[in-house]
Amino acid sequence: MYQNLLFDLDGTLTDPGVGITNSVAYALEKFGIQTQERSQLYPFIGPPLQDSFERFYGFSQEDAKQAVGYYREYFKEKGIFENKVYDGMARLLESLCDAGKNLYVATSKPEIFAVRILDYFSLSRYFTFVAGSNLDGTRSKKEDVIAYALHAAKISDLSDVVMIGDREYDIAGAKKNGIASVGVLYGYGGRQELENAGADYIAACQEDIYRYCTGVKPNI
Repeated sequence: MYQNLLFDLDGTLTDPGVGITNSVAYALEKFGIQTQERSQLYPFIGPPLQDSFERFYGFSQEDAKQAVGYYREYFKEKGIFENKVYDGMARLLESLCDAGKNLYVATSKPEIFAVRILDYFSLSRYFTFVAGSNLDGTRSKKEDVIAYALHAAKISDLSDVVMIGDREYDIAGAKKNGIASVGVLYGYGGRQELENAGADYIAACQEDIYRYCTGVKPNI
C-alpha cells in the first residue's frame, strides 16, 4: 500500500521509558522538584522537551531551556542507553525491507542521539535516512521533522508515504504534511489519543503495521 515508511523512534521502534523519565527526573531535581510516580513523566515521551517542561510544569521559556540542558547532562551519558528495542521489531523492519519498502526515521529527538541509539541497537542498517531535531531546539516539532525527511529523501508522491508512531504528535505531523498515518497501541499514546488525532490506521501489533504498509498478510 505504501512505498515510503516513516517511523517514529521513542515508543515505536524502542521503549525509552526508563532513560527518558530518569533524565526528566534528574532535570526536575535541579529545580527542587521531586517526582514520586515515574509514570507521571510518561507524557514527556514523544513531544519536544522544551514544550513539555513549559506545559507540564509551568516553566518559563528560559527555565525550560535550562531544564533541557540538565536533561541532556544525564541523557547523553546514561539515559540514552536505558532503552530497549521492542520484541520482534528487527524482524518487522527486515521483513519490510525484504518487501522492497524504503524505511526512514522521523523523530523529535535530536538527530545525533537518534543515530547513536539506532547504531547501538544495530537498527541503522534498515533505514535509508534518519531525520531528527537540532540540538539548539530547532526543527523539534514533528511536522517539521517529517517535512525535513520528505525533502531529504526527495519524496514527491505523498500518496505513497505513511508515518508510523505512537503519539498524537506523529498523527498531527503526518496530517500537516499530507501523508497517511498509522498509530501504534504498544507505545505511550493509547487508542483514544490516536483516534482523536485522526490516525488513518490503528495497529495493535507489528503484524498490523506490516499489513497496513504492504497490503498483504504478514509472515513475520
